[in-house]
This record gives sequence, structure tokens and C-alpha cells, in this order.
Amino acid sequence: MAPLLLQLAVLGAALAAAALVLISVVAFITATKMPALHRHEEEKFFLNAKGQKETLPSIWDLPTKQLSVVVPSYNEEKRLPVMMDEALSYLEKRQKRDPAFTYEVIVVDDGSKDKTSKVAFKYCQKYGSDKVRVITLVKNRGKGGAIRMGIFSSRGEKILMADADGATKFPDVEKLEKGLNDLQPWPNQMAIACGSRAHLEKESIAQRKCSFGGLISQPVFIGSILYGRH
Repeated sequence: MAPLLLQLAVLGAALAAAALVLISVVAFITATKMPALHRHEEEKFFLNAKGQKETLPSIWDLPTKQLSVVVPSYNEEKRLPVMMDEALSYLEKRQKRDPAFTYEVIVVDDGSKDKTSKVAFKYCQKYGSDKVRVITLVKNRGKGGAIRMGIFSSRGEKILMADADGATKFPDVEKLEKGLNDLQPWPNQMAIACGSRAHLEKESIAQRKCSFGGLISQPVFIGSILYGRH
């Protein structure tokens, strides 16, 4: 009985290995390059502070900012101001401490049905379109699609994704930057650092029970030189 079981185990392992190899080969053969980003004509522009159309930049251009903050937003007219006030307050203070620091905030309205774009545009008028830009998508692409659109329209050497609900304190970006710097040297000048609130899980669960579901943890990403930017 023992030899039979051993043979069956060996056979099972061999079949599993063969299946893994087959899957890898098929994945390699069928894999394609990243598809081009499709934009509707209206999504190729943003409005400057005067309400005039300007062409959006491309991630393939040379960076002109140290940090780009991409904020995917869907029906966030109520929560967005809190997040934007905190983020811009931090960024402005940081720029005053270090005049060499430059940034931009890109709010991507993911086909919202409320006044998300109008709320975001007020910050463009207040701080200028060099610092705050609003991209309004023709239709909802989902969070991933909104993030991708923002990233591909960014000008920063480093790119931060921040949720519109302000679930994470914006100054915590410094912890991500430290984590990113600790990864150096970066392979091919590319790296990504992920922030997690997993250590606050118990507190988060307790708050969810009280507020009936408002504090869902979302990771925050800051990546250096995505897709080969130098």
C-alpha cells in the first residue's frame, strides 16, 4: 500500500508541475503590452483657473513636479472638500518650508452624477491650475480606470494615489516617502511603496460597528517614476 501511495503522490506532483509549466507557457505566449489609454475627446483637456481649455500632459513627458497626487473621485462632492483642505494645507506648508518642493493635485471625476467636478474646480480657481487640475471622465471607468487616467496625465517624479474620503491622514505621505527612499537603489529607477492601516484593524472594526460602515481601509500608493519615467 505504501509504495502505491508514494507513486500516486509522485504522479500528482508531476502533474501539478506540468500544469504549472503549461499555464506559464500559455501566459507568456498570450501576454501583450499594456494597451494604449483611450480618451474621449473631452478627456484630453482640463480647464485652467480662467475656465479655458488646455491640453493634458502625458506621463511620457519629462517630469516638471516632484510630486503628483491623483485623487479618484466618484460622487464625492461632500467628502472631497475635507480631504482637499487637509492635503493642500499640508502641501502648501511643505512648499513654504522648502521652496524647491513642487507638486500638483489631479482630481479625476469618474463620471460622477453630483457636483464633484464643480467642487474640485473651486480649488483650481483658488490655487491655480498649475497646482490643482480636474479631469472629468465622460463615463464611469471604475476606480482603477480613474487612477490610470490621472497617472497618465501626471507631471510628477513621484505619484501618490490618495482617496477622496480622507480616510488616511495626508501628512502620512512622509512615511511612504521614507519607505520609498529605504528601497534604494531602485531597479531601473522604478519603485513603489504601499501604506497599510492593518495595524488599526481592531479600532477600524469598532468604528464601523458604531457608524454602520464608513471606514473601509484603502491602501495609499506612492510610486517613483512609473512606466519608465526618468
